[in-house]
Amino acid sequence: MPKAPGLRISVTAAAELGRQAAVAGTPGMMHLDLVAGGCEAWTLRLRPGHLAGTPVGRADGITLYAPAEQLHLLGGVALDYRGDLNGGGFVVRPGEAIRCCACGTAFSPRTTGREAGREGGRETGR
Repeated sequence: MPKAPGLRISVTAAAELGRQAAVAGTPGMMHLDLVAGGCEAWTLRLRPGHLAGTPVGRADGITLYAPAEQLHLLGGVALDYRGDLNGGGFVVRPGEAIRCCACGTAFSPRTTGREAGREGGRETGR
């Protein structure tokens, strides 16, 4: 299966993806695409089913599909799920190749030296 370079799905994200896919009647299949804008360059949109695209990851019985033209943007993305008594949601964890906003739902690829000083969407050394 082709994979987005470095796309990672946490155990908690895989469990929630599987739950949502089953509730929607499409067990084992979820679709991820990127929408321009938000706190950073890209915001994640997750939907149940296989809405065309390429399989980009598989974890704990769930296959995640994404548009082929967005595969290069998913490199370095770590998808996680964070839940508490107030609810929950999918978040992107920061890594070497990407920076995330404070809310965790949007990210941008790191492309310049200025961005190398950021961690988790926050400037360091200020």
